[in-house]
Amino acid sequence: MTDRADTSDRMVKSGRNNTGYRKLLKEKRRNRAEGRRQAMDREIPEMTADPETQGSLRDPLIRDLLLLLLKAGLLAAVLSLMFLFVFGVVRSSDLSMAPAVKDGDLVLYYRLDQDYVQGDVTVLETADQTQIRRVVAVAGDTVDILPEGGLIVNGAFQQEQEIYEATWRYDQGIQFPVTLQEGEIFLLGDSRENSTDSRIYGPIRAEDTKGTVITIIRGRGI
Repeated sequence: MTDRADTSDRMVKSGRNNTGYRKLLKEKRRNRAEGRRQAMDREIPEMTADPETQGSLRDPLIRDLLLLLLKAGLLAAVLSLMFLFVFGVVRSSDLSMAPAVKDGDLVLYYRLDQDYVQGDVTVLETADQTQIRRVVAVAGDTVDILPEGGLIVNGAFQQEQEIYEATWRYDQGIQFPVTLQEGEIFLLGDSRENSTDSRIYGPIRAEDTKGTVITIIRGRGI
């Protein structure tokens, strides 16, 4: 009887010890899993930022975009004002200034310069078209064109560079010689045999021109 009792007591004690041991293992496993989960949370950052963080990231981009648009608008406004009051552009539509200016060329002119000297090229509006013509005489000059051909300014025969045609009077043109009054200029096209110019409509007022040509952008035959 005594042996059975001792055995029974040992089984009860062993059962109690096993139960406690199992609880201890479960607790350790639970703690270990929790530790691993916390470690993963620390190593792997949150993929989705909170709304405040997203807003702070978007704000600089929006500001940069608005600043870029503002700069583009200011640049466009400045260029518009410059081409409205300072510069101008026209397209040549005839051969009256060939070979210097060809049909289709873009001509950039400076509106604020109407103090012309001989050799300048200017832009003017006529009833028919926008013309590009060369200044051959200014106020105070006397212009004559010989019946046999040839341009005379103040009694001197003009040897013009890059003019490859003779200068003739037109039967339906003005009478020569002509002396230019204050503020007047006399205009001829470089293509002397094909140009409608001051030989037809006479001297013009410098203030009636658009300005001095400063550059030509070749439109064809590049």
